[in-house]
Amino acid sequence: MVPFPAPPPLSPLDGHRLGGGPLTIVASGILSALAAALATTLSSPPVQAAPILYTLETKCSLRGAAPVVCTVEALDEGGVTLYRHRIGDSVQSVRVTADPSRMEMWDGTSRAWRNLRNAEARFSTNTVCFNDRELCVVNANYLNSILEDRPDLRGRDYVRAHFGANGRVDLICYDGGCDLLAQRGAGVKP
Repeated sequence: MVPFPAPPPLSPLDGHRLGGGPLTIVASGILSALAAALATTLSSPPVQAAPILYTLETKCSLRGAAPVVCTVEALDEGGVTLYRHRIGDSVQSVRVTADPSRMEMWDGTSRAWRNLRNAEARFSTNTVCFNDRELCVVNANYLNSILEDRPDLRGRDYVRAHFGANGRVDLICYDGGCDLLAQRGAGVKP
């Protein structure tokens, strides 16, 4: 008679708290999934049941890396639009307030919103970037809606906004104007 191989050793969690066996494997999987979901929740901003304006499958990049596939979800929070960017296991959220005009990014480490330093859009590539390319997303939907709402931007390619310490816009430049400010050392990088 050929003996069956011994089962793999159980982890301390499996053997002592859950009792071992096939149910232990299932329970361990469920606990791992819950831990992953909790980690995502803690690194994401709290979200009320807000209506979804749209979901977009596109490309995003973090800290200047090459763009990868991501999902952008735009949520209407009544006077505030929340843009949630799912990039692999990472969730990056930006919220835009219309009045007064301000933009903030969720900081998963401090679990708080922080004011953006700057935001830029390049219409020719449908790209929107925040904080000197800390987060960039290809989002033609958002940029097209801006052009519909702001006919004065038609014919422009590059727009950059700088935010003050209070999070409100304190400077906006366009195309060659951004180049001119950069040449004069104003810290504007097109």
